Amino acid sequence: MKNEPILTQLASQLTQKQIRVVDLTAPLSADTPVIRLPAERGQPWAFRLDVISRYDEKGQEVYWNNISMSEHTGTHFDAPVHWITGREYADVSQVPVQDLVAPAIVIDMSGQIDTPDFLLERHHVEAWCDRHGPLPEGGWLLYRTGWDARDHDVEAFLNAGHTPGISVECARWLAQDTPIMGIGVETVGTDAGQAKHMNPAYPVHWFMHGARKYGLTQLKNLKHLPPTGAVVVVSPLPIVGGSGSPCRAYALVSA
Repeated sequence: MKNEPILTQLASQLTQKQIRVVDLTAPLSADTPVIRLPAERGQPWAFRLDVISRYDEKGQEVYWNNISMSEHTGTHFDAPVHWITGREYADVSQVPVQDLVAPAIVIDMSGQIDTPDFLLERHHVEAWCDRHGPLPEGGWLLYRTGWDARDHDVEAFLNAGHTPGISVECARWLAQDTPIMGIGVETVGTDAGQAKHMNPAYPVHWFMHGARKYGLTQLKNLKHLPPTGAVVVVSPLPIVGGSGSPCRAYALVSA
């Protein structure tokens, strides 16, 4: 076994259920929560499915649909070009495919959140590192808040714009001074619900995309991942000129 190529070992472990595949993606439907912006701003579209034919006079042998939605509907990937600070950097079609398979760590703050406006601070991350080791080079920091438990109820999930996030100082530090490649969250966006009031506004977007890093939102099942040791696979559509894309995200974890 030890002399076998690594990918052969991986395939064998998957077949023998020694590696679990954990789906991190929320189901995509007309009920999927979508961020709500102030009335004067443009609004992202919710998911919509329109039947082309379903074994009927328009196509007796085939069922298929047209779909419409925002690039940032449901579980989705944010490319650097999504924010003004990353406007000269990669769109979603230009993101190196190598970056879409990466190690991940999980910082679980779900037991410490005493307010919907809770913010992850640098000292929380440093405490995690003291216990589990350094942040992964070119990997994901997945931030667990337990917010995915609300995703069956749009109003509870959006919570009138009061959702957990990351502080300005922590966002700056993670983007500029740590080796992570991106941040993943369970909420509707990578920033806190009240991040519009921060300076700069929406600091995770501002600093991460300005550092050519990525975002991943509306994740589920982070409770099934260990603090370290998972490998995350993200599959956005390679939309030419796109600022992001709905995606399927999943993790490989030792059984």
